[in-house]
Amino acid sequence: MIEALRKDAELRMGKSLEALKSELSKVRTGRAHPSILDHVKVDYYGQEVPLSQVAKVVAEDARNLSVTPWEKDMVSKIEKAIMTSDLGLNPMSMGMVIRVPLPALTEDRRRDLVKVVRSEAEASKVAIRNIRRDVNGTLKNQLKDKLISEDEERRAQDVIQKLTDKAVADADAILAVKEKELMEV
Repeated sequence: MIEALRKDAELRMGKSLEALKSELSKVRTGRAHPSILDHVKVDYYGQEVPLSQVAKVVAEDARNLSVTPWEKDMVSKIEKAIMTSDLGLNPMSMGMVIRVPLPALTEDRRRDLVKVVRSEAEASKVAIRNIRRDVNGTLKNQLKDKLISEDEERRAQDVIQKLTDKAVADADAILAVKEKELMEV
């Protein structure tokens, strides 16, 4: 029973870290990466679909992305979708290929992005601590119902605390890598 709680907590904490990585990957660093356009949706015959399903996105170099649609008539729709996204990008179509230059980030913008990244990491750490609180509450209920002994509860809480400390340290490490990436010129 305690092992099941530990596995559940570990799984949920892992999902929190994955969510953090996903959120941080959306923060643009000034370096071209195809994942920047991951959340852009394109109108495809009346359906909103991810850009990756209607075109191939490739990083040409550090500052330019190349988007090649699978169908010729999608060029203008893809261009419009990128332009209207919240990324602030200005695509240029060159026949069948759409070039998306990424502007360099200013120092102030970099600092703002670091603040955003830190708040995302803090939200992830709060979620991890909430998982710990939930598991500890379950352990207390099991102790109250006499399903486990006090020693088992204390040992389980220590294990959950170690899991929590590791997950928080992982979140801090992910944050440090992203901050370093953002502050590079």
